Amino acid sequence: MTLTPVRIGFLPLVDAALPILARERGFAEAEGLAIDLVRDATWAAVRDRLLYGHSDAAHLVAPLAIATALGRDRPAVPMAVPFVLGLNGNAVTFSTRLAEEVELGDTLGDPHAIGAALKVVALKVAGGTRRLRFGVVHRHSSHNYMLRYWLAGVGIRPDTDVDIVVTSPLFAADALAAGDVDGICVGEPWNSIAVDRGVGRIALATAQIWRRGVEKVLAMRADTAERDPDRVARLIRALHGAAEYFVRADTVEDTAALLAQPRYLDAPADAVLRAITDRIRLSPGAEPVRYPDFMFQHREAANFPWRSQAAWLYSQMVRWEGIAFDEGDAAVAAGTFRPDLYRAALAGSGAVLPGASSKLEGALAEPIGAGATQGRLMLGRDGFFDGRAFDPDDVAGYLRSLP
Repeated sequence: MTLTPVRIGFLPLVDAALPILARERGFAEAEGLAIDLVRDATWAAVRDRLLYGHSDAAHLVAPLAIATALGRDRPAVPMAVPFVLGLNGNAVTFSTRLAEEVELGDTLGDPHAIGAALKVVALKVAGGTRRLRFGVVHRHSSHNYMLRYWLAGVGIRPDTDVDIVVTSPLFAADALAAGDVDGICVGEPWNSIAVDRGVGRIALATAQIWRRGVEKVLAMRADTAERDPDRVARLIRALHGAAEYFVRADTVEDTAALLAQPRYLDAPADAVLRAITDRIRLSPGAEPVRYPDFMFQHREAANFPWRSQAAWLYSQMVRWEGIAFDEGDAAVAAGTFRPDLYRAALAGSGAVLPGASSKLEGALAEPIGAGATQGRLMLGRDGFFDGRAFDPDDVAGYLRSLP
């Protein structure tokens, strides 16, 4: 059988697992695909490789796909996101010095309490030679928006009380060690590597800021999706099979060993294993603590590209970049996520297919059944730490309500 080639760009992060598993564990081959994976060091490189035809699809931070479609920082290119590669899985890590000043405890603390302690330190430091500085992986990243959402929610003004700069995840621990930043918000395993090197302590999981928050996605140019919908459908099915494999208890050690290889993450297998089994080592030498759903995958239709998730990301882009809310831009942002492609690919399979394409985000305090066109859908708690909910049909009103 002749296999159809698909080249996918990625960064060495645990949530690049599904394309890697699809290639290495036969899910792509079963769909007649030959996946070629291209490792990069920055999200800008992954995006540019995609835009200029050096890759067919990418493991990408979700807001960057939206920013690309809207023409933020560069000419607009229509984008398609037919599959979400995972929810949450990031953390906020303080330098050991900042952790001592904030008096972090031995467990994952309350975001409000940690924020109150951080505010005292931040305002004191801001009166000196420089403000506290936090590193995020890209200006258009969920890391940036989650960190800012939390800081603003506890009364710390980003860009006024603290500075936020960009650092590659691969070098985040080095930036902490050098004192270039006082904290980082990055994906795994790079928080854990900072802890294991003795240069950082994990303060929060981003799942504590927005439980079930959208993270990385499979992104491609919209014209790629339109030109070869059959190849896109086969890729979605291969990734869905990989997601089922990822969440099986009997495969986690195999997955960690595979991802840890030099050609993929080039990271300690134990750090990778902790991430995919929801265990977090908060401080050097400490026993890992368990935080359920730290990195959420597959269950509850986690890979479904909800347009309301894209709309929330757009709301944060408006909020933090000083641009005016625009109904047309909001429609482009939400339309970048393509539940129609997801449904078409998985119709007739065992996959759960939500009936709606958008939902109220952050409103579920308890698990609830939801409508599905295929299978039975249960949605779990998805709250924001401040108790707010996001209505994708009233983005302007939501923005007015924010501090």
